[in-house]
Amino acid sequence: MNLLDLFSLQGTLFALMIVGAILKKKEIIDANGKKCLTDLCINVVIPCNIFKSCLIEFNMEIFRSCALLLLAAVIMQAVCLILNKFIFNRYVPQRRKVLQYCTIVPMSGFLGNPIAEAIYNEIGVLYTSIFLIPMRIIMWSVGTTYFVADEKVDKKKVAKNVLTHPCLVAIYLGLICMVTQVKLPAVITATVKYLGNCNSALTMLIVGTILADVKITTIFNKDTAMFSVFRLIILPAAALVVGLGLDAISLGISVLMTGMPAGATAAIFAARYDSDALFATRCVVMTTLMSMLTLPVWCYLAG
Repeated sequence: MNLLDLFSLQGTLFALMIVGAILKKKEIIDANGKKCLTDLCINVVIPCNIFKSCLIEFNMEIFRSCALLLLAAVIMQAVCLILNKFIFNRYVPQRRKVLQYCTIVPMSGFLGNPIAEAIYNEIGVLYTSIFLIPMRIIMWSVGTTYFVADEKVDKKKVAKNVLTHPCLVAIYLGLICMVTQVKLPAVITATVKYLGNCNSALTMLIVGTILADVKITTIFNKDTAMFSVFRLIILPAAALVVGLGLDAISLGISVLMTGMPAGATAAIFAARYDSDALFATRCVVMTTLMSMLTLPVWCYLAG
């Protein structure tokens, strides 16, 4: 994919976001509809997209690439957790929690698969799924504790949420099928592929509904701008350094997934646990808009 194709892809994704924003503004998608679409996406569509990506021919080169990519992902999560210990200490607790969470949880779970699939095809979705394993674990463990630090955390419940997350279950099943090269009935593979193919359109509609909840003129301030630079430039630059020994596709996935905007769940957690939900939403929207410019650049730099 050349830069022109990538800009065309970005334009298509942006157009889908605009459609989602319009549907939200027109109240065709209301709050309940937004929640329904989000649950459908996380619990069905994205897992099917992940499983679909595993229905490829397996070889040791893929296994090696996945192992190294997983290691790079673990290192990047460790870097983010260390940075969270001190770089946001000057902020009030309500904002500090949001910034810490947005550092370890990018929007890769939503935006990652559509972009990876468009650029790298099925192998890109597989590598993205592997790279996001540490992020999903940290998201439902450490990420949750940022907001509920003053409450008693049920460790068994956290472990259950992590291990039974639909996206991780899809990875377990997909890897088993890929390694064993079992031939599934056509009706199963076709159903999974049809559902998985809904991923790009559905996820971008959901992101659009998030954009619709904030006035664009209110998102530009010093804090959101500084965090956007950190989230979209500094962190992917670190991923580029960490992943220098990876193959081209793995390096591209590592940099692009790290350079994604802030995770939309930040606003949900902030609202649920009395943090600065408006600030969280502004961070999500600001980084989402700015990523339309930064992601093509990182794609080019990562080769």
